[in-house]
Amino acid sequence: MPAALRAVRKGGRVVCAGIHMSDIPSFPYCILWEEREVLSVANLTRADGEEFFSVVPKAGIVTQTMPYALVRANEALSDLRAGRLQGAAVLVP
Repeated sequence: MPAALRAVRKGGRVVCAGIHMSDIPSFPYCILWEEREVLSVANLTRADGEEFFSVVPKAGIVTQTMPYALVRANEALSDLRAGRLQGAAVLVP
């Protein structure tokens, strides 16, 4: 983890995915600085995903997205920071 954080650029993300992983060692906060992220993902199968999405309407989950052309990414960030969005900004090519 520390080596990956040192290698990722500002605003980058380190994703951990594994059924079993060793503990993350202590590391200096400065390598997490500049909006770097550490994210873990579950190991699911395609069938798990299909089952999840079949439950979404039954659970009453409603999502809201606002599409932005990729060239408008800075505008999307500005809108997010200013609280002008409900839901998630989605960048599209």
